[in-house]
Order: sequence, then structure tokens, then C-alpha cells
Amino acid sequence: MARYTGPKTRICRIFGEPILGNGKYLTKNSNPPGQHGPTRKRKAPGEYALQLKEKQKAKYTYGVLEKQFRKTFEEASRIKGVTGENLMRLLEARLDNTVFRLGVAPSRPAARQLVAHKHITVNGEVVNIPSFQLKPGDVVSLKEKDKTNESLTSAFRGKNQKFGWLDWNEGEMKGTFVAYPERESVPENIKEQLIVELYSK
Repeated sequence: MARYTGPKTRICRIFGEPILGNGKYLTKNSNPPGQHGPTRKRKAPGEYALQLKEKQKAKYTYGVLEKQFRKTFEEASRIKGVTGENLMRLLEARLDNTVFRLGVAPSRPAARQLVAHKHITVNGEVVNIPSFQLKPGDVVSLKEKDKTNESLTSAFRGKNQKFGWLDWNEGEMKGTFVAYPERESVPENIKEQLIVELYSK
């Protein structure tokens, strides 16, 4: 299972945002990583550098490596509509991301682990592929025997009300992927148009 396993705080410092955690260490040191810290002279980034940085931010945010990210982009470009918005919809429709958005797991890596360890079902069937693409109407739930597992249910934090494209049933511990989200509803600070421009070169 390909995933990023390096230092998370370093990545957060590169982008100046807590994209891989709670960002508590950014208050202590928000300078980009590298020798000489804040005193290092840095050139103003060029167009390509800005585009590449935005792509890297999206990859780290959603826990996707390059090959899979490019395949997702190619799929987004084939769908009717704005490619950048399609890309964000496909990333949001990933199973691991949806488990995280539903509040079943405290982070995307934790959600990915739940899926990979076969704790999650889609429409009653166990799915252990984090990149599984959900479709409107799909029902995501914990396996029946896991619903009484306190080590899993204690991590539940409840769905954020602003994620209107998802519906969560607290009593049955299951959620529904109602529809693909509109771009303005997705809170991630990603300039997807720069990614489109990068792959269009």
C-alpha cells in the first residue's frame, strides 16, 4: 500500500499550513525547512514552481502518490465540466477521505488504515481499497461486529455540518455519500487551476 511515511511537520512547514496534522508545531517554527532557516535568501518562486507546489499540496493533503494522482487527473479531464473542479470532486469521493469527513476517523491516515484493515463496508460489502470511488447513494458503515468495538467508536467525532454532501446516521453508525460536492463547499485551500495548468504543459 503506497503512502507517504516521512516527517509530517516538515511537510506542513513547506506549505505553511497544517495539511498533515493539527499544526501545533507551526506555532513554534513556521519557517520552511532547510539550512539557515529564516535567514536564508529565497528567490521569488516562478510560475512552474507555484504550479508544482500546488500539486504537491493536493497530493499530501489527500494522501495520494504521483502515479495515482495523475490517473485521477486524467479521469477528471475526461468528465464533462471544469477539470479542476472535477479533480477535487474525485478526491473528495475517495473512500478514505469520506470516512474521515464522516467523523469516523480523526485523520485521513487513520481513515485509510480503517479501510485497509477491513473495518469499513460500502453498501454492505467490505471494501479495503482506500482509493475506492464512491458514487451518489453509496452507504458507508463500520462492519457490524465493529460497531461495539470501543477502541474504534471512541475515535468518532461526528460529521461536520458544513459537509452537506454527506449524511451521517449516528444511531446506525452509517453515512451516505449523497452527491459530489461543489467546489465552494470543499474547505481545502488548494488552487486546482494551477494543477490543471501544470499537467497541460
